[in-house]
Amino acid sequence: METRTRGEVVVAVADGVLMLDVAGPAQVWHWAGRRVRFASPDGRPARTDIGAPLGVDCALAEVDSKIDTLVVPGYPPEEMVSPPLVRAVRELARNARRIASVCTGAFVLAEAGLLDGRRATTHWMACAELAQRFPSVSVEPDAIYVRDGDVITSAGVTAGIDMALALVEADDGQEAALDIARHLVVFLRRPGGQSQFSVRESVRTARTGVVRTVLDAVAADPSADHSLAAMAERGSVSGRHLTRLFRRQTGLSPARYVEQIRVEAAKALLVSGDDGVATVARRCGFGSEESMRRSFVKLLGVAPTEYRGRFRANAG
Repeated sequence: METRTRGEVVVAVADGVLMLDVAGPAQVWHWAGRRVRFASPDGRPARTDIGAPLGVDCALAEVDSKIDTLVVPGYPPEEMVSPPLVRAVRELARNARRIASVCTGAFVLAEAGLLDGRRATTHWMACAELAQRFPSVSVEPDAIYVRDGDVITSAGVTAGIDMALALVEADDGQEAALDIARHLVVFLRRPGGQSQFSVRESVRTARTGVVRTVLDAVAADPSADHSLAAMAERGSVSGRHLTRLFRRQTGLSPARYVEQIRVEAAKALLVSGDDGVATVARRCGFGSEESMRRSFVKLLGVAPTEYRGRFRANAG
C-alpha cells in the first residue's frame, strides 16, 4: 500500500524482546507513513525471544531528534526489566511526544517512573504483578489498551496492533486507520474497553478463601448488594482488611472489581438482548442508567448505546 512519511517512531529493543510485540505495531506505523527506527541500549542488534536477531539503527542515546512516539515492546518474565533499557527509555522519553508500551513493556515504563500516578494495563497474566510491584500505578486488567495523557499502555501481543491503530486514527482519522486495518485483515478497533480477558478469569489466581468467596459471590449475582460493608461481612473480615487482600491478590480494589463485573454483565446483555439500557442497568446492579453510562465511559471509553451498536454490528 502507498505510504507517506511523517513523524518518527522509535522502538526501544533489547535482548529477549518479543518478536510479535515489535512487528505488529511497527507494521501499522510504517503503513501510516511514519519513519520507524529501532534502537537498543548499546546500539547492537537485539536477540528476539524466538532467537532471531533484530537489527537496529542506532543506540538509544544516539536518538537526538524530537520523536513522535517512543514504543517499548514486551519481554518474557525472566528478561522483563533490563536496567540499561530502563535508563535509556527514561532519558529518551523526555524527547517524545508520547510513550507507548506493548504487553510487559509496561514494566519498563513503570521502572522508569513513567507510569507513576497513571492508569495502565499489560498482559492479563502480569497485571497482578504490575500492581504489586508498582503500587503508584492504577492497573486496569480488563483493558486492551489504556491511554493516560501522553502515555499509552496495551495488553498482550496483538493488543499492540489495536493500540497502534487507535493512535493512527487519533492522528490521521478513521479512514487512514481503516485502510491499514483492511490490509492487516483485522477489525479497525477492539476499543480500549473491549476486554482482553474476562475479569472473572483474570482474578482466578486469588488464593485465600475470603477473597475467593467474595469474588464468586459478586460474579454469581452482579445486581446484589456488593458494598464494601456487605462484602466484608460475607468474608467475615473488616473492610480495610478485605481491601488489602483484594489489592494484593487481584490488583484491584473491591469496588473496582464489582464495577468491572457489572460492566461485563451489561456488555453481554447489550449485545445479546433487546432490553433497554435502563433495564440492563437495573439487572446488572447499577443504581441508574446514568451510573452505568459513567462506568462504561470510564472503563470502556464509550457509552452503553454506542457499545451496543458497535459490537452488535461486528457480531453480525
